[in-house]
Amino acid sequence: MNEATDWVERFPGLSHLDVSTKGWLLEQSKVVRIPKGATVFGPGNSPENMLFLLDGTIRVQQVSDTGHEIVLYRIHAGESCVLTTACLLAYEDYSAEGVSETEVSAAAVPRALFDMLVAQSKPFRDFVFAAFSKRITDLFLMIDEVAFQRMDVRLANRLIDLSAGRDELDATHQKLSVELGTAREVISRQLQEFQRRGWIRQARGCIHILDRDKLQKLADHDA
Repeated sequence: MNEATDWVERFPGLSHLDVSTKGWLLEQSKVVRIPKGATVFGPGNSPENMLFLLDGTIRVQQVSDTGHEIVLYRIHAGESCVLTTACLLAYEDYSAEGVSETEVSAAAVPRALFDMLVAQSKPFRDFVFAAFSKRITDLFLMIDEVAFQRMDVRLANRLIDLSAGRDELDATHQKLSVELGTAREVISRQLQEFQRRGWIRQARGCIHILDRDKLQKLADHDA
């Protein structure tokens, strides 16, 4: 599949659009490539395009005036950026930043076409708002997690997620503190406790998972 001419087919919600709408998307969009570690968007910038991710991962994070960071969500292949959606709909600037965690390719749909399709195409509008609604639900769950869930439970869950089934993950204490929106010292203390229990082993810049079952049990609130 040629991603420059057929990228619409990679999004289930767009593949069912009528032929003319697909044609507009393919003719007026541009496939862009972004290197790993690049800032895709940032606070104070106004979006000029709607991004539909074809390959790679973008991390969206909030940074406070004091430099405190928390990861809000990640955009994976086959997804659109709902923060961009919100900014386009409200004509607002970004309030968070997006950073490419891998090399990224994405279809950039111009603001003018996005506005027209939202106004005139119900299937496109349904796709946009379905994705928007799902991400808002995810963000509410994250707020609930940050406000009410124990840090050891949250950290165990994040280690399981980030490891993606592997027994070793590249993760510093600082990176995990950003993932969970807490102080580095809090993460360090909790990792030391996990290591004391024999669940993990720490090395410079990485964490070895020794007892995934125990971590999973804690993540499931059953420890």
